[in-house]
Amino acid sequence: MDTFLIILFVTLGLALSGLIFMIAYTYPISKRVYRTQLVRTEPKKWSRVCSAPENEEQLEMWNAGIKWADENREYITEVEIENDGFKLFGEYFDFGAERCIIILPGRCESLIYSYYFAPAYKKAGFNVLVVDTRCHGKSDGIYNTIGVKESSDVIAWSRFVNERFGNKEVWYHGICIGTASGIFAITDKNCPSYVKGFVTEGCFVSFRETFKRHMIADKRPLFPVLDLVMLHINHYTGTNVYKDKPISAIKKIKKDARILFLYGEKDIFSIPEKSQKLFDNCSAIDKKIIWFDKGGHSHLRINNTEKYDNAIIEFLKD
Repeated sequence: MDTFLIILFVTLGLALSGLIFMIAYTYPISKRVYRTQLVRTEPKKWSRVCSAPENEEQLEMWNAGIKWADENREYITEVEIENDGFKLFGEYFDFGAERCIIILPGRCESLIYSYYFAPAYKKAGFNVLVVDTRCHGKSDGIYNTIGVKESSDVIAWSRFVNERFGNKEVWYHGICIGTASGIFAITDKNCPSYVKGFVTEGCFVSFRETFKRHMIADKRPLFPVLDLVMLHINHYTGTNVYKDKPISAIKKIKKDARILFLYGEKDIFSIPEKSQKLFDNCSAIDKKIIWFDKGGHSHLRINNTEKYDNAIIEFLKD
């Protein structure tokens, strides 16, 4: 046999052996990361408590949201629906309007977190629905599907507020993964025609992209752990994160939908370059993007409260 071929086969064999060893070594790490970040391993996990009380801004948002809810307690109706075999729970604030905003929180957050984003919508003349997404708060579920299957829950909630409370229009406000749920919902063929628009804060182009940045921030090894986690998601939930991406879905948004994008210039998870790409690929004619120079991921309003709320109110007024 030619010496070159022998060297080539030996090199390939060593490389393959090294890859197999690396996957075998990092597989338990990837499984641990997956279960920690994306699986509700016990009922207390992702319950109705502040997800990061050690973070001053997060705790301030939490307390401000509870204060707003307490001030509007007389308008609350406890609600629940069943969808896809899960019991899902929420709270409906009836302000006597004909339009309703459904606030979709990010990963690890319950409906109490969503209170914080409600004031602008009350001022804009909206009723407000806050929900425990599946496997959060009081709602059933174990696995986070990165907004894909949660989108059917969003559609079910949309029908509920229309049929039960007579809302003629339904809008979505999403934060982080909540934005993915909203985008997948509003582009679904089963989405009702009375769903008119969407306000998105910090939406990512794909979950793999944003999770990679989270792993970098947490100083976790990327290769091959990142893609092993993505494979765990597919194995346990059926979600294909390589195919089911907001950047792909947003190209299918109906032309007459109204979409407001809220982004932070200092967001290290949904970085400006990728965020602009998402906006550019949105097929809606009536779309607008607003940048904030203060605040990290999901923390725009706490750093720019007046600008944040006015941006929403003015957009909904047009």
